[in-house]
Amino acid sequence: MRTRTCSRTRTRFAVALAAVLLAATACGEDSEPDPMRDKQWALDALKLPEAWDEAKGDDTVIAVVDTGIDLDHPDLKGRLVAGHDFVDGDDEPKDMNGHGTHVSGIAAAHTDNGTGIAGGAPDAKIMPVRVLGAGGSGDNADITKGIVWAADHGADVINLSLGESGLMARLLKGGTLNDAITHAHDKGAVVVAAAGNEGTALQPYKVGTPVLVVGASDQDSKPADFSNFGAQQAVSAPGVGILSTLPTYKTRETLKNDSGYGELDGTSMAAPYVSAVAALLHQQDRTPDQIMTAIRSTAKNPDKLAKLGLGIVDAKAATASAKE
Repeated sequence: MRTRTCSRTRTRFAVALAAVLLAATACGEDSEPDPMRDKQWALDALKLPEAWDEAKGDDTVIAVVDTGIDLDHPDLKGRLVAGHDFVDGDDEPKDMNGHGTHVSGIAAAHTDNGTGIAGGAPDAKIMPVRVLGAGGSGDNADITKGIVWAADHGADVINLSLGESGLMARLLKGGTLNDAITHAHDKGAVVVAAAGNEGTALQPYKVGTPVLVVGASDQDSKPADFSNFGAQQAVSAPGVGILSTLPTYKTRETLKNDSGYGELDGTSMAAPYVSAVAALLHQQDRTPDQIMTAIRSTAKNPDKLAKLGLGIVDAKAATASAKE
């Protein structure tokens, strides 16, 4: 059985921003604003800039178990720790799809470096673990190995923007994937998983598996129409029109745009924002259970919309909350 990435096929590329990117790349100073920051509505919706006054994810590693990463991207290079490629069986997890690069930038792109965008956890590191091929699909064995490898090699947060119904169905059934997530939790990592994009209600994991499921919200703080819902204690985060990094070479997601940036929709985009918040909380010396509790207990859902789960994540409130 194969698993696919969890982003929408509809893509809005930021071609018009490429000139801005190229003009700013030469600057490269850590004190310079990111030229595309004003396009990142999700950072403000999650109150991440306000949370950065408390923490930025220092000494935290976010493993992106996905399609790999553009290892030389100007907004990601220098953010990376050693990763692994379970598709090709080597230690060079180059992204031949684009999805993993996009997810990685959301989580922890360089911030205030005069280039491109800002990452959700500006001082965190990215561990790229490639388990999906160029077509965006992979098998259960590689995904399981990737989760375990990330946990055993020091990941503090593990992001799973995978699967649509593939990953979620296997989580529902239990088995080795649940065991891998539990192993990661027991090693001290927070596991964050995208809910999927079928727009249906489901319980996407075996009760008792320590995973934080994330659905997608839009610019109006409403549930995205494509987002799955119904997971126990799930939260939501922005997943519509999300600008992030893309490979600077031709891949499935960059056939018409190799500027290095573009917009995607999906719960795949929502999950790494929550992984970024988890990284901020990890810097505050919280355990995986304390991190999940903080994120869940401070999420906002004033209109009690069932499709938002517990609500939209509030990074400022989560970092300011007491340890429990």
